[in-house]
Amino acid sequence: MRKALCFGSLNIDYVYDVPHILRPGETLASTNRSIYPGGKGLNQSIALAKAGVATFHAGAVGEGGELLLETLQDSGVDTRFVRTIEGLSGHTVIQRETSGQNNIILYGGSNQAITEEQIDETLQYFSSGDYLLLQNEINLIPSIMTKAAEIGMVIVLNPSPIDEKLLAYPLELVDIFLLNEIEAMDIVGSESPPDELLRSLSSKFPEAQIVLTLGEEGALYLDRKGGKILKHGIFDVEVVDTTAAGDTFTGYFIATLAKTNDPQEALRVASLASALVVSRLGAAPSIPTKEEVYSIHIYLKE
Repeated sequence: MRKALCFGSLNIDYVYDVPHILRPGETLASTNRSIYPGGKGLNQSIALAKAGVATFHAGAVGEGGELLLETLQDSGVDTRFVRTIEGLSGHTVIQRETSGQNNIILYGGSNQAITEEQIDETLQYFSSGDYLLLQNEINLIPSIMTKAAEIGMVIVLNPSPIDEKLLAYPLELVDIFLLNEIEAMDIVGSESPPDELLRSLSSKFPEAQIVLTLGEEGALYLDRKGGKILKHGIFDVEVVDTTAAGDTFTGYFIATLAKTNDPQEALRVASLASALVVSRLGAAPSIPTKEEVYSIHIYLKE
């Protein structure tokens, strides 16, 4: 099976438990603070590795980065392409309310220190057909995409967070988009029902496979060949913390698609993995192994 490279963010997550998400001008006492390894890149690398794919992570860490490297390595991710630099590691401040919902403030730190030299040194290890997974939390993404396309890698983009820079990236190089409704509407420039969003994205990027996540409504996949929309609902679990749900879905979807070439099965397995994540506290520590995912499906109902 082909290798997977996640060129992405590595963050230290400072999570504050609060009765409700802070309102403008409000001061609120937190009931607890936890520190977790996180970042969309780290979470997605761990999900890929735990799903059974040979996974490599490329990025940069600074002060406090030992925790991030250890977390990746303990989860089976190869970290030879992660650089350690001076200065602060990327980090987040997360408010987590009692319902499990959260909001996040992100500081880029070392995630914005990727160099062209690092990109070249990393990509020379990979070849045509290998997977490249990107988000929008590091610098030089257009360069990474362009050089990976020249190699023939399968480029997967989770376009989060959406900003003006991302909309100017060479998105026509993307082979697989995994995004939510808000991100999809930002890219197509209009508000539409999910099915219409999928078709608008497909018209804009006719060569790409598209996965649209819909929160409690599940997820959709547009078959670019037949134009058929595949659907899968969520599994009924008690929600404790939604922090890494989307990243886990992304990693497990790509891993399952790479192994089976079956998007319907990839939707099912990714949904199972996400259900386990939201029933647990934390980001990276909550991501399940493939054994957990495949053993739990008989107990969960859509």
